[in-house]
Amino acid sequence: MEIDKRKIRTQEETGEEAPIDQVEGIVEAEMELLEGRAKESVAQALQDAELEREGRQLREEAERKLKRRRNE
Repeated sequence: MEIDKRKIRTQEETGEEAPIDQVEGIVEAEMELLEGRAKESVAQALQDAELEREGRQLREEAERKLKRRRNE
């Protein structure tokens, strides 16, 4: 049995993301989620509305990224 090299397509050609890159994206989104939660908690303790807003935005964006990554 011989492989026809003309019929082989790479992940780059098909536009697929390598499994390691998929996991890396999920891990990055989870880290951003944790960072956002931490900022919110610290801001609440310090009563810093601006920092709390930044933390909430970071957390919400990370949640969207994570949901999108897991659905891919």
